[in-house]
Amino acid sequence: MAAGKIEPEVSKVGRDKLISAAVQVGAIVLSGFSLSRAIAAETPPSFEVYGFGQSDYIQDIRRVDPNWEDTLRPSKIPTAAGEYGSDGQASISVKQSRLGVKGSMPVDGNDLFTKIEFDFFGVGADAGQTTIRLRHAYGQWGEWLGGQTNSLFMDGDVFPNVIDYWGPAGMVFLRTPQIRWTPFQGDYELAFAIEKPDLGIDVGNIRYEDPKLGANIQNDLKAPDLTGQFRANRPWGHVQLAGILRRVGYDTVGNSTNDPKDHLIGWGFDLTSNIKTIGQDKVDLGAVYGKAIAAYMNDGGVDLAPQGVPGSLQAETVPLWGIVAYYDRYWNDHFSTSVGYSRTQVSNRSFQAGDAFHSGEYASINLLYTPVKNVLMGAEYLWGRRVDNNFNSGDDTRTQVTFKYSFSSKDVLGNRI
Repeated sequence: MAAGKIEPEVSKVGRDKLISAAVQVGAIVLSGFSLSRAIAAETPPSFEVYGFGQSDYIQDIRRVDPNWEDTLRPSKIPTAAGEYGSDGQASISVKQSRLGVKGSMPVDGNDLFTKIEFDFFGVGADAGQTTIRLRHAYGQWGEWLGGQTNSLFMDGDVFPNVIDYWGPAGMVFLRTPQIRWTPFQGDYELAFAIEKPDLGIDVGNIRYEDPKLGANIQNDLKAPDLTGQFRANRPWGHVQLAGILRRVGYDTVGNSTNDPKDHLIGWGFDLTSNIKTIGQDKVDLGAVYGKAIAAYMNDGGVDLAPQGVPGSLQAETVPLWGIVAYYDRYWNDHFSTSVGYSRTQVSNRSFQAGDAFHSGEYASINLLYTPVKNVLMGAEYLWGRRVDNNFNSGDDTRTQVTFKYSFSSKDVLGNRI
């Protein structure tokens, strides 16, 4: 009988606890993502030094720009016979080798994460050299990130399992300095950023009609680029939609008014997805379109170019589209293959020169072997093609054999540092 009297009291206590818990959970949900951040903040501090040494033996069947012989970029394929010399060049490169450090620690309810990483693949003024190239240098605390990392306009998860350094031409790929806000994280993510502006200007035939003017036109970058990204993470993979809005301007040095000068609006959308199939296998898909977005593409094109005829010329944003489709197949724990195709193409403006870039294609297939956790070796066959504004074209095929040896301080010290 005593137990019968106690039972209603226990039920009441249980109901009160359930109601209290429901109110608390509701308050947490309405406040945003405080719960997920609180859970994340329970992660113990960690620090890791990581990287890999890699050697790539590349045997070209034809030829590319010598400064870019250690990777395949369609934009660097010649469209005139003998432009870079004879075909069939060989190279052995360690430029892909990488070194990085990253650390995480809870600070006032949120994890503070930092990462610095670089490789040795020279670009820009260092193209062709084996020299330090910064990849990532950023920190993140809670919803805020600052530093250099992947642009919000790109989706690094659609980069296929290839051993070529540059990868598919028709995808958005850029690491850039930025300030990012991510108010929603988890199954559904939403983020916004301001990113460092950059601009590719083609003065076209102006360089022949008025060489001085063509040499004095320069970028006018008065505002950062605005990017946004929405991503849905599902059990079958993910889908992501990213957008960009940017001010693209130019002016002219050498006169008091800097004329001619003007600015236009660039914009673009990038739709990407990973789709899981069998076991670890996945499909990597992407499609991008916009105007004045070439600076964010993995390869090819410019953002501004001249339109019209002499005496009536104006700058226009250059339309561009790109696609990427790859299948990553994991045969077992040791062997894998990645096969696919990518393309990027621009709509050239009327006063661009005949040799201006029009389109680039890229395809590859490989067989990779991972005998143990930290070792990868494999071979890849690649094909690329460039078409110019005047429809002259050139193509290249090559093979790449890679040996890669990875390391991490956690393999030696575990989580003790």
